[in-house]
Amino acid sequence: MRGRSWHRAATGALSVVAALLLASCSGERTEITAPGPRVYVTNENSGDLTIIDAGARQVVGRVPLGKRPRGIVPSPDGRLLYIALSGSPIAGPGVDESTLPPADKAADGIAVFDVAAGRILRVLRGISDPESVAVSPDGARLYVASEDTGQLVVLDARNGRMLGQVAVGGEPEGVGVSPDGRFVLATSEGDHTAAVIDTANLRLLGRVEVGERPRSILFVGDRAFVPGENDASLTAIDPAAGRAVGRLTIGGDGARPMGLAAASGGIFLTTGRGGELVRIDPARLQVTGRVRVGERPWGVAATPDGRFLFTANGPSNDVTMVDARSMQVVARFPAGDRPWGVAVLLPSTS
Repeated sequence: MRGRSWHRAATGALSVVAALLLASCSGERTEITAPGPRVYVTNENSGDLTIIDAGARQVVGRVPLGKRPRGIVPSPDGRLLYIALSGSPIAGPGVDESTLPPADKAADGIAVFDVAAGRILRVLRGISDPESVAVSPDGARLYVASEDTGQLVVLDARNGRMLGQVAVGGEPEGVGVSPDGRFVLATSEGDHTAAVIDTANLRLLGRVEVGERPRSILFVGDRAFVPGENDASLTAIDPAAGRAVGRLTIGGDGARPMGLAAASGGIFLTTGRGGELVRIDPARLQVTGRVRVGERPWGVAATPDGRFLFTANGPSNDVTMVDARSMQVVARFPAGDRPWGVAVLLPSTS
């Protein structure tokens, strides 16, 4: 969906959300005439996908996915969602893996979810314990963090054919692709680094030291941002130069930075056990706002217009909707067991 049709859909969706906000403040009832942005939330423990209509302010679906769905990303055209599934048992930091049940490798893969049909089309196999997935700007490639092999796996998005693997360090978690498609970055929890890879030849250009136990990656223009969970940091990276260009200490009680999203007013960071969503000016690397959203927020995503954000709050099994400008919570939604990742799309009109 492109051009004017996209603009009409966006305008319609935003007008519905705005009307609902006014109605909720005045106590009036508002008739829903068009669906708002759809929010897709992976639930790690219950193995399913929660679907929320942000305009109607209600959960509209739950779809089974498979074992441990975590990372989720839409295709550039918004018709598909790519979701990382894993049969490896859940284990926190420092857990003796020899005490865990064996991994179900048959469950590992990337689910290809058809948004319009509301179902999985196929599962791309051959990846061990995938955690996060990113898609190239042209939609042709998938970049997958294989946590237990220390590899970034590159797949053909159309047929799942493996195009290559790059060693990126111990326990890779976050993956991000630059807007121009030149670079892909992958974080290593074990090594506290972000690997910078040239996408043209899948060559490792170098590793940049970041905060302790780095999680996700967000590109804003020609900069990449990486949160460090254990030292409550956010590192800015210049991928072309292969170096860090700034670091921020987040602050706040119990902050354990996790997920990142871009929206109106800056970039937004979930703080895990800190229970907050924090707004940051990416140019100055300064905190400009914060709001409590729920228990251990992890994944976060913004509406296409950048006005609202949604956080997946694991232990409280819910999703929080936040106004990016006012930094106020405007709604909460129930999710499945241990919500993890979030994606937001405009509904298709085609």
